[in-house]
Amino acid sequence: MTDNDAHERTFHLDPFRDHLSFERGLSPRTLDAYSRDVRRFVDFSLVNDAPSPRDVDYDLLRAYVAHMSDEGRASSTVARSISSLRGYFRFLLEEDVIEVDPTDLLEAPKAGRPLPNVLSVTEVESVLDAVSTDDVAAFRDRAILEVLYGCGLRVSELCMLKTRDIDLEECLVRVHGKGGKERLVPLGADARSGVRRYLRELRPSLDRGRSEGRVFLNRRGRPLSRMGVWKILRKYVERAGIEKHVTPHTLRHSFATHLLEGGADLASVQEMLGHADISTTEIYTHVDRSHLRQVHRSHHPRG
Repeated sequence: MTDNDAHERTFHLDPFRDHLSFERGLSPRTLDAYSRDVRRFVDFSLVNDAPSPRDVDYDLLRAYVAHMSDEGRASSTVARSISSLRGYFRFLLEEDVIEVDPTDLLEAPKAGRPLPNVLSVTEVESVLDAVSTDDVAAFRDRAILEVLYGCGLRVSELCMLKTRDIDLEECLVRVHGKGGKERLVPLGADARSGVRRYLRELRPSLDRGRSEGRVFLNRRGRPLSRMGVWKILRKYVERAGIEKHVTPHTLRHSFATHLLEGGADLASVQEMLGHADISTTEIYTHVDRSHLRQVHRSHHPRG
């Protein structure tokens, strides 16, 4: 019997795999992932003076979690490994191999939110400049892009806007957000100009009595759909030669990021975005810090 075989018997790896397969009915792919997670931990245990499951304690498990993080494994991978180990030690406890489950107090690291994809100010301007006045829908398309970026609206919020929600004199937009909550968002000079021109020059000819009072209409006079907005944006992103994956939400992310880069306070950005919890808005501070680091590297003599 090889050392490897002996270790597998000591750590009950084959019975655990049978348990996953026959009792829990896991798919072969999931079964392999669980087995691989446990096998890696067993290897770690053997080189850290824990030659059997009874020698494994909470401190060793915490050291293993730190080891995975040091290796650069994603939070989701670490969390899955911890889940595998919980199942493994629960099985050993049920089989009376161990008397105490060392994973009881073990917590998975919180998965960090991915940083949102944003456009630079120059890239946003290039998308806006890609709207050609030769296109019959140019006034509408320009107004859509200006409002998405200038007000930070979700695409669903943009599509739900009614003419009565826009106050051009006060430069405000009444936005109907998630959960039926309403908020007022400032309408900047460029967005105001774009909306005013669209309402004056194009919308009257589009509205054939089927608009439901919505601001943005398609060529048939019906309320513009979210997919319609997405297609409009994609056309101008491609025309501007931008290769990033850009969606209407990218303009919302860019709105928030550029505000923070310009010195806006987090609470004000939270209110404009309509976030119920400021922790949701805080993701943009990470993007802002990346910007600050880049500025420092580019402009500081010791950067």
